[in-house]
Amino acid sequence: MKMSRVHYIAHTGAVLFIFFSLMPLSAVPENLGSKVQDADSSIDTNQLKLREVVFVIQSQRNSFHKQQAERRREDLLLQTENLLESPPAILLLHSLSDNEGDWSILPLLPYLSSTFGKNSSWIVFLEEDTNVRLAKFLEVLTRFDRRKEWFLGKPLHDEESTIIHHYAFAENPSIFKYPDFAAAWALSLPLVNRLAIKVKDEPLKSDFTIDLKHEVALYIWENGKGPQLTEVPELCTMLDESPLAKHCATTLSYRLPMCGEPVKKEDIFVAVKTCRKFHTERVPVVKKTWEKQASLLEYYSDHADPSIPTINLGVPNTNRGHCGKTFAILKRFASGAVPKTNWLLIVDDDTLISLPRLQALLSCYDPSEPLCLGERYGYGLSQGGYSYITGGGGMVFSRETVVRLLASGCKCYSNDAPDDMVLGMCLNALKLPVTHSPLFHQARPEDYSREFLAHQVPVSFHKHWNIDPISVFQKWLKDDGMDPTSETPQKDIKEEL
Repeated sequence: MKMSRVHYIAHTGAVLFIFFSLMPLSAVPENLGSKVQDADSSIDTNQLKLREVVFVIQSQRNSFHKQQAERRREDLLLQTENLLESPPAILLLHSLSDNEGDWSILPLLPYLSSTFGKNSSWIVFLEEDTNVRLAKFLEVLTRFDRRKEWFLGKPLHDEESTIIHHYAFAENPSIFKYPDFAAAWALSLPLVNRLAIKVKDEPLKSDFTIDLKHEVALYIWENGKGPQLTEVPELCTMLDESPLAKHCATTLSYRLPMCGEPVKKEDIFVAVKTCRKFHTERVPVVKKTWEKQASLLEYYSDHADPSIPTINLGVPNTNRGHCGKTFAILKRFASGAVPKTNWLLIVDDDTLISLPRLQALLSCYDPSEPLCLGERYGYGLSQGGYSYITGGGGMVFSRETVVRLLASGCKCYSNDAPDDMVLGMCLNALKLPVTHSPLFHQARPEDYSREFLAHQVPVSFHKHWNIDPISVFQKWLKDDGMDPTSETPQKDIKEEL
């Protein structure tokens, strides 16, 4: 299970440039920000039929997410009956193959092209909690000539150059638009067919999948040779019951899922990774913000400081990776040295997190299942690689996952190996999927689109760089039971499952 040093270097934020060349503004067409492709329905007057549309629900293998995806499929089929039309093809992404890379969409395009390329007109992607008003959605698609290449969605853009997008368009980040997956997005079959050939003939330039929606848009745009994202106002991310959603073809079911009573804080053991040099810089931020939300919490360091207190696990500090420290935490959690809980949360000392929101989120998951939850990244997905939960946003493990990991003999090849990637390789070898939640964030709020964060109740952010972390916590993560951008209460989905 050896990882090359090059792989590890690419994982660190400071040198992402090794794998992703910065895109100069001179490479961007002057009219990228303003060019609009006019929909031309007058060329093809035949009415679009539902059977010409393929819906791909971006589902996951965990039982909660399977249930959510099945509910979405059942709702689409029920609407189809009411419209008295032949049903569309509705695919659950997690069930299409055993290929771990399918969630990154691009490796899936050859299959979609070969299976649906002749008799279909559109491939529509939606998330498990995206409501679709089918009649309205069909009306929207009819506006666009299905014989042309179209990339449709709700556009997002960066306010400033960001590491999660590899500092692309550094001179003017807002010029490039990419889709908000929560609003659904669509590709016409002529575009799918061409991209399928490209995927087969040209290997992806990057080994890493970090922010899929941005990377898919870059691949489709192809340095200006392909279509840019076309905005569709009817693709929305407001809640379904909102009075402003009347014009929408898509809406959201909730901003933070709840499936009953939140998990008790006494059932989550929190492990904070730190080191001596950050005892006076980062640890005080944790103590001033979210430490008081935890019932069971320990700080793990290379130095035992009784004033905090910290615990020395006997693993020397490393400047990167921290694999040795993380595996020592896993062993301590499973050994009985700490109170027995169903859940383990491992965070960095510069992670900002809302534990009450995590408690609500975990109410949707079965702790008897193997679960590794957080923000999912991918490595080498187009070449049989693996997924992993990026550590800075927080990694949540069910006890069952920890037991299986340790029983497998999985271990670090060095103390400074990247812990999250090693864990991803181990889980992949055990055929245990990682589970993605967009509510965990590896970076700061400034590194994400405002529109993307506007329809979330975030669980975590990461890094103190160039921000006031206490102010960020107060603005984005202080628990008040409400969406920080709305007065809409959270929706309990227990009765719907």
